[in-house]
Amino acid sequence: MSSWRDFPMPELLVSSARGWLGTPEAERTAAAPKPSSTVMLLREASSGEGVEVFVLRRASSMPFAPGMIAFPGGGVDARDADPDVPWAGPSPQEWAGRLGTEEAVARELVIAAAREVFEECGVLLAGPDAGSVAADLTDLSWGRERAALLDRRQSFGEMLTRLDLVLRTDLLALRAHWTTPLCEPRRYDTRFFAARMPQGQVADDLSSEAERVEWATPQALLRADEEGREILLPPTRVMVEQLALVGDLDAWLDRASEVRRVMPWPVEHSDRLWMRAPLDADGNGLRAGVTT
Repeated sequence: MSSWRDFPMPELLVSSARGWLGTPEAERTAAAPKPSSTVMLLREASSGEGVEVFVLRRASSMPFAPGMIAFPGGGVDARDADPDVPWAGPSPQEWAGRLGTEEAVARELVIAAAREVFEECGVLLAGPDAGSVAADLTDLSWGRERAALLDRRQSFGEMLTRLDLVLRTDLLALRAHWTTPLCEPRRYDTRFFAARMPQGQVADDLSSEAERVEWATPQALLRADEEGREILLPPTRVMVEQLALVGDLDAWLDRASEVRRVMPWPVEHSDRLWMRAPLDADGNGLRAGVTT
């Protein structure tokens, strides 16, 4: 089943959307979207049923989506173009096929995903070899490594090389591709990855970009959104809805998934603004030619 779906417009976005809709189409301009990656860290729920996902509430000082629930992630930067990053798992060429990009862009998106999740919550998707993952990151030296990444004294590849570690790209599963609406002044072209939380590691709350972090069930996040206690932007909500359907985490991560881009746009009806997105039952963009 495929359809258009309308999401309530968060109040924070209403002004820019109204300005866009009130501008003659020929005079509208749009910012170029910045490539970015985000990672849904997952584990089995403590109840024994379903999964939990690691989320953060973005700090109110953040220029994009302040105060909203998000997954760890951020924009690609120049450091992520390093072709010498120690690499294990699907190659950049294989990732290019999955992501529908050139090989260099695929490399950047995958490295950005791993770098951001380490910078933001201290989870490292890397290990000594292609069959293992770093398990104990409690030593204070890891905090210094994160600080050196954040202030750009080192790149992710330089860190891995010096510590004799390899990026485990096989731990990442691609699950979605969303682009910020044209009406927004800050725009991102974001790939959503998923990964099982590495055994022995701990996701922390040290990120300056977050007011609060937690492990939550998808059901709890959806209730909080519906009750107005939290705000989920459309891509976050759709991903959480998909996570609510997961029974076997490993099977879901191993499942091959076709990903098609989604880009919402603002519409006005029923005396309010909405964000409209073309979605199929799996949370993907509609196939070419589908207009239902």
